[in-house]
Amino acid sequence: MNPPERPRATAPVLIELRNVAKHYVRGDQLVPVLHDVSLDIPEGDFVGLMGPSGSGKSTLLNLIAGIDKPTSGMITVAGLDIAALDEQELADWRAANVGFIFQFYNLMPVLTAFGNVELPLMLTGLSRAERRERVALALSLVGLADRMDHYPNELSGGQQQRVAIARAIIADPALIVADEPTGDLDRKSAEDVLALLRQLNDEMGKTIIMVTHDPNAVKAARRVTHLEKGELLGTEVLR
Repeated sequence: MNPPERPRATAPVLIELRNVAKHYVRGDQLVPVLHDVSLDIPEGDFVGLMGPSGSGKSTLLNLIAGIDKPTSGMITVAGLDIAALDEQELADWRAANVGFIFQFYNLMPVLTAFGNVELPLMLTGLSRAERRERVALALSLVGLADRMDHYPNELSGGQQQRVAIARAIIADPALIVADEPTGDLDRKSAEDVLALLRQLNDEMGKTIIMVTHDPNAVKAARRVTHLEKGELLGTEVLR
């Protein structure tokens, strides 16, 4: 069994994984992905998950974010056992607590930058004026106040990813999960996105978990956790 990683002494634990395992069934075959994973992530941490393809890092990210459920074990976020929630409860929890950043942005091509960032707020009770104020603030934070009326095909890859980051933080989530957020970007755009993620962590206290293959990208994190063949190999503190 992997011993749980201990949180920084000054920060309360936000995410706890205990003896988490995940397998999938393909036909008559059982495909194991994660084995007996235990991990603590404190509030305000920035964790990089690294490992070769097939190591289970994206699966682990999806379990923490409530996109998938473990086969066994316990996952709690802010004291809530999310593995025990049903699908509708999980969807509601994700909407309120998790911001998602993907490798390929996942923007709606028929919506402007403003419209894409506003999407998570459409089912809230906020007025149009309140939504507009929040979206303008988020786009300003990521340096795109002058691009809010542009469509995704009118933006560079780096700008599209910054729109995606603005969308991820618009509802002020407790947790931001990023799956290869720089994987489709040139070096300069990647550096800009990583600097923004670090700013969100350092200045706004956002807890971030980032999957990446890139040893340069992971330097933005506070610590990096290595996985291989579904098992945690250990954690390296970066800053």
